[in-house]
Amino acid sequence: MTRPDRPLTPKSAPDPTPTLGELEAQESHLVFPRFTHDDAWALGSLLVELARERQAPVAIDIHRAGQQLFHAALPGSVPDNDAWIARKRRVVERYGSASYLVGARFRAKGSTFEDSSRLDPDTYAAHGGSFPITVEGVGVIGAVTVSGLPQLQDHRLVVEALERFLGKGKGKEQ
Repeated sequence: MTRPDRPLTPKSAPDPTPTLGELEAQESHLVFPRFTHDDAWALGSLLVELARERQAPVAIDIHRAGQQLFHAALPGSVPDNDAWIARKRRVVERYGSASYLVGARFRAKGSTFEDSSRLDPDTYAAHGGSFPITVEGVGVIGAVTVSGLPQLQDHRLVVEALERFLGKGKGKEQ
């Protein structure tokens, strides 16, 4: 039997869903030494750059201590993305954890956030895309949020930007 000159095109595997442990490790790993207005601008600009590279139709938001420090709406995003940003950010503010992780914790218990949290789903959404801004020795001071992609992709875009910004991406010294 002869082999083809080139390998067969592999079937694309589904994107693996991160475990609770992996999500919790992201949070403990992605901690800022400080977080200033300039940091918000730089992180937000990095997210815009990454989203533009992917032609992602997203809105991006960074809040610290109740103040919006950065906001951008890229082509293809819609006003509803801003409502999703607010709902996901409120989950981070209430639980001190990434909105995707909060939703995953409810799913791990065999329920959903909407069914078990007793919070208004028009005000809170435990869907991926909002990640806590945690400062070393201080705790959670804000959130960086993306809306416009499927929830796991929103989450991963934020995590990738944080890893790059903090110099903790794959292949970098930790």
